Amino acid sequence: MSTEITHIKSLKQAPAKPKLSVLIPYYRDDPTALLDALLSQTKTRKDVEILIYDDGTGDVQLNAKVAAAVKSAHSAVHLMIAHTNKGRSAARNALQEQARADWVLFLDADMRPVSEAFLSDYTTLISAKIADVIFGGFTVPDKADTLDQELHRALSEVSDCLSLAARQAAGPQFVASSNLAVKKEVLNAEGFDDGFSGWGWEDSEWAARIAKKFTLLHADIPALHLGLETTETLLRRFKTSGHNYVRFTQKHPDIAKTLSLFRISQRLRKTPGQKLMRPALKLAVKLRVLPMKLRLLALKLWRASHYAEAFA
Repeated sequence: MSTEITHIKSLKQAPAKPKLSVLIPYYRDDPTALLDALLSQTKTRKDVEILIYDDGTGDVQLNAKVAAAVKSAHSAVHLMIAHTNKGRSAARNALQEQARADWVLFLDADMRPVSEAFLSDYTTLISAKIADVIFGGFTVPDKADTLDQELHRALSEVSDCLSLAARQAAGPQFVASSNLAVKKEVLNAEGFDDGFSGWGWEDSEWAARIAKKFTLLHADIPALHLGLETTETLLRRFKTSGHNYVRFTQKHPDIAKTLSLFRISQRLRKTPGQKLMRPALKLAVKLRVLPMKLRLLALKLWRASHYAEAFA
């Protein structure tokens, strides 16, 4: 085991090889509520293990809280605390290396199972052997905790929280690693591209790549996304993720050409002085007195404007 990682395990460890390894990376988010929710579904089963990875948070109090929850768990739980922050790809790799099951389920620390049958639904589909990758989808609360998070909630509701039928029709376009079950052999053959940096498009690129070689199944096993961002964070992410978007379009031009974002950014790219509209767009995004539809439109145009510049 690496000396750069501290390993803490629950007293109860499953003696047999589990059917599913749940992998939870976190950085500053508290994963204990998610752990509690999962443990409520593993009381009578020994075919699921839970692995948690702190990506160098450096928060002594938070990690002590997580460690205490792990040690007292009635099921097989393994906590890894990295001494330095190495990024999302390194966290995934460390979790995969320690996972004992042939299938892994990625869950972000700010997600919560919607159903009490969440784990059972996944293991049932795994046992059916009808897919190599299963995306359960996700949803958002009916109301954000703060007014400043309401824009992100509304954006997720219309852009990400699609019905099962809509996701099935779209194929790999709306797959995210926040609630994703994958055969380990798929990840060994096609890992996430570490050429992506920062936020955005890494999941989409991976899904587009694996969908050409493996069977992707959209399922109705949603998780609730509680980690909604502020308006300023959304603006910053959209402003700085252009290089990732360009990388995605270069690797998958066939899919990119079907997306309205690509078409709009290409039109803006050819529009002289298009950057001059950004101050007005930013103001519209932040004005809560405007209808949400107008704020979302301004946000999407803000993103397209910065992506257009990234193509230059």
